Amino acid sequence: MCEMFERFMWLKQSEGLAPRTIEEYRIHFQWLQDYLGQDLSREQMTLELFLDWVDFMLNDKCLQPTTVNIRVRTMRAFLCWCYIEELIGEPVHERFKPIKTAVDTIEALSVAEIKTLLSSFNDNTFVGYRDKVMVMVLLDTMGRISELLAMKRSNVDHKTGTIKLEAMNTKTRKAREVPLSTKSLKLLKEYMNESEDFNEDTLFLTYDGREMLSKTWRTSLHEVAGIAGIKKTVRPHVLRHTGALLYIMNGGDPFSLQKILGHSDIQMTNMDIKRQHNSFSPLKNEFK
Repeated sequence: MCEMFERFMWLKQSEGLAPRTIEEYRIHFQWLQDYLGQDLSREQMTLELFLDWVDFMLNDKCLQPTTVNIRVRTMRAFLCWCYIEELIGEPVHERFKPIKTAVDTIEALSVAEIKTLLSSFNDNTFVGYRDKVMVMVLLDTMGRISELLAMKRSNVDHKTGTIKLEAMNTKTRKAREVPLSTKSLKLLKEYMNESEDFNEDTLFLTYDGREMLSKTWRTSLHEVAGIAGIKKTVRPHVLRHTGALLYIMNGGDPFSLQKILGHSDIQMTNMDIKRQHNSFSPLKNEFK
């Protein structure tokens, strides 16, 4: 099975999947390997074995169904490829499916909660200040965590007040430019001055100049939200959702919002988007 997986990963890399996606495939496969404790022959790759793995994750490890489903989808894609390539004889993927979960309603943060969260970061440390800037940028650009961590210093345009997201780092594999409000741009410029000694093009780095892991930052964000006394679940996607909601509540139109979010191919010039964002930025009225 390990040999099959390496062939599968070679195919995925040739398809141009983002490095972070490739890394996640490997992490999910390693979790399966940790459960098995050994490699498998093609005959051992049965439906029962993979269903037992799901049962182990749910009932022994007590993982959330959404977490289990992320791992299931990755391995299901692998098993589907194995069957199509005739490496296994059983279409395991047809019955090895994500489990049913309750609809996860994303609860946006209020303006008061955003201010409380931002005031809870320790500005006197590099990590605290960096995380505060990251929250501001994530709210303002309404980007994804993967896009945030892939942002480059060289793609920040202080004159136009935008950040270019390169195609290989976006979910849709299409490059786009996202605007920043004056407040966020000022904080970002200060942060860039503080971190330029790292001599790295990646925008947001660890305290010792290495690339950040999304899991690590999610955990840190959750911890700061707990310190702030925020009862809602605070994760990167909640900030993206909150930014989009505030943009509309401030009077922004859904067409420019869709363009900023990267959800459509609506034909608007970057100047149109920047003008709309300046007027209706999620941070415009909240942080005068």
